[in-house]
Amino acid sequence: MSTSLFSPLSLRQLTLANRIIVSPMCQYSAVDGRATDWHTIHWGQLLQSGAGMFTIEATAVSAVGRITFGCLGLYDDACERAVAEHLAIARANAPSIPVAMQLAHAGRKGSSQLPWEGGQLIPVDCGGWVPVAPSAIGQLEREPPPKAIDSEALAQIKRDFVDATARALRLGIDAIELHMAHGYLLHEFLSPLSNRRNDAYGGSFDKRIRFPLEVFTAVRDLWPQKKPVGVRISATDWVDGGWTIDDSVALVQRLLKLGCDWIDVSSGGISPAQKIPLGPGYQVPLARAIRRSTSIPTVAVGLITDAKQADRIIRSQDADLVALARAMLWNPRWPWHAAATLGAQVQAPKQYWRSAPRDAGNVIAHAKVGAR
Repeated sequence: MSTSLFSPLSLRQLTLANRIIVSPMCQYSAVDGRATDWHTIHWGQLLQSGAGMFTIEATAVSAVGRITFGCLGLYDDACERAVAEHLAIARANAPSIPVAMQLAHAGRKGSSQLPWEGGQLIPVDCGGWVPVAPSAIGQLEREPPPKAIDSEALAQIKRDFVDATARALRLGIDAIELHMAHGYLLHEFLSPLSNRRNDAYGGSFDKRIRFPLEVFTAVRDLWPQKKPVGVRISATDWVDGGWTIDDSVALVQRLLKLGCDWIDVSSGGISPAQKIPLGPGYQVPLARAIRRSTSIPTVAVGLITDAKQADRIIRSQDADLVALARAMLWNPRWPWHAAATLGAQVQAPKQYWRSAPRDAGNVIAHAKVGAR
């Protein structure tokens, strides 16, 4: 059976065996920003998934840039050593698939409690820290406002992204994705709902996109030309007066000229007033609009759960890749089962070569296996 989902795709000199990406998924299981044994297990099973690329969760470029005290970081030598240790074990025991890392800063969503403990802002007197943002506007009205970022802090945050990029390069990461979505710092600069600055970084569209573009340029300049850099955006805020799909198209046109290699098209996250029309593949039209307006490779995300649905997205040229998060946690072998459904093949560890049921066909690519 011909399948688009399992066709290869090249991003610069990085070739993905298929169009399935494991989305970055926060695990809230780090200690002082450092990866733990949980990450070894989590990364290891998803590196065995047969996906075209695995993305490490949103990784904070500074301690203040973490969403929670359990968020992964890459802002000091201890964080770098911890990722190196746990990623080496995970990669050594899985087929070789590219590993991307999403670099992020939480902005005003920082100093939050763990999701399973309520996710609320932790005050400084209870062990939290003061979040920072483009403007002193809280995510929720009942929360104390974040600290507005001054020019000195802007320069430091840009250096933090560059330093984290250098660390990712030393770790052997294959691709970088910058997080400009879901109400975190770079998205906060983009959206007029959260950016009320009256300097060179706020007000008009061109001023609001300035700092995110400066961060992208600094990362792209350091990252090797043979390796790709992508960006995750919230294509719309789903709020009247907020960021729109037309804004996203205009931003992506600028990013494309600066050397961006893909756009991961999500939405929302900036305001509790958002009204999201949830349903299967509800964000696919956003990816399609950006792809057709700019020709940049796009990633479709959001309630993509079925193999034929995912293949149809690629076949219809609505997006070039699909990224799965919750579906992959629920079924870490999702690409195996999708390949069986679509008549394709995946790579799997030798230890699992004989695992496929008879009705799955030749879904696992391997040599003939004997047994005594």
